[in-house]
Amino acid sequence: MKDMTSKRHATLIGLVAVLLWSSIVGLIRSVSESLGATGGAAMIYSVASIFLLFTVGWPKLREFPKRYLICGSILFVSYELCLSLSIGYSNTSRQAIEVGMVNYLWPALTMVCAILFNQQKSNLLIIPGFMIAILGICWVLGGDQGLDMSSMLNNIKDNPLSYGLAFFGALIWAAYCTVTARIAQGKNGVTLFFILTALALWIKYFLFGGAAMHFDLHAIIYLALAAAAMGFGYAAWNVGILHGNVTVLAGASYFIPVFSAALAALVLRTPLSISFWQGAGMVCIGSILCWLATRQKR
Repeated sequence: MKDMTSKRHATLIGLVAVLLWSSIVGLIRSVSESLGATGGAAMIYSVASIFLLFTVGWPKLREFPKRYLICGSILFVSYELCLSLSIGYSNTSRQAIEVGMVNYLWPALTMVCAILFNQQKSNLLIIPGFMIAILGICWVLGGDQGLDMSSMLNNIKDNPLSYGLAFFGALIWAAYCTVTARIAQGKNGVTLFFILTALALWIKYFLFGGAAMHFDLHAIIYLALAAAAMGFGYAAWNVGILHGNVTVLAGASYFIPVFSAALAALVLRTPLSISFWQGAGMVCIGSILCWLATRQKR
């Protein structure tokens, strides 16, 4: 009975991570409005690193596989740079939410990479699943018209940097999940990776210049919330995965695109059209189908 209770508590902690991660898009955008795209991201990852040092702790690097330290660091840092800067460079709040949705192609892409590179067994559901996820993104980018290629292309042309970073970020995270599953040997280097991400952003800020950072109560509150969502999100997820119901957590994680859009719309006070929600739903459905395609029968 005690084991069941502790497992239930660990699962609830893992579900908290899903909610924390779902808030990231709106919070990063709010911070970047006051501190700039690069400076805001650098501050978020710096504060989040401090949170992680107190929750997850500093990893014993001597016990880590060298391949994981090198490959994991490069892929993780690259992804976090793409994620934070794609949102920070967005021209509008609506665009930031759309960019965040493009990033959520990573679950479907991860399953495809697992099949191609990790010999993950799957069935034919992977094909409609991946196509529905892609269609969902196209639906979101089409604006209020839904699936409209000309509107989608015009939307992307308005800010190719943000949309490009988000898409490459999804590819990079899929690669990270695929590679680390083989070489991590159960180790978790998230604290180190966050510190490296913060350093990379500060280097970019000082070498290539960044917008002036204006600290006020609004900026400080959203900075603390964004850093907590990042840092505590990873810490909570780690507890859930290690001690909770992995099936429940995996299923809940595939609804992050919808949760993220809802929270971002609330935080950024940005109304979203019915066509947007239709596209977001397709991304979730496509990801779930990809996940189901790779589940082996007992």
